[in-house]
Amino acid sequence: MSRDIHVFFHGTGVDAKLDQVLNLLNKIFQGVQTMSAELDALEAQVTANTSTEASAIQLLNGLHAMLVAAGTDPTKLNALKASLSTSATDLAAAIVANTPAATP
Repeated sequence: MSRDIHVFFHGTGVDAKLDQVLNLLNKIFQGVQTMSAELDALEAQVTANTSTEASAIQLLNGLHAMLVAAGTDPTKLNALKASLSTSATDLAAAIVANTPAATP
């Protein structure tokens, strides 16, 4: 023999408590979504920084190799100076060309 028991809550505030729990869960979910977006942005920035740092290291290593190759030979040092001057001019022009204008 089986018996069914049904429990009804009348006027005990259960619905209000459930609404509070649902509201809290919704706030937690929104916080997780915000945090997820912030983590994605942070990951993208770390990747960009790592790439930039690797480029800078490669540049410095290349510059060191050129200086070692030039040694103390004035002709080679003048050629290196001219090459670096051209590179600096090209870099400056690229920065100006690809930097958006400041908004007032």
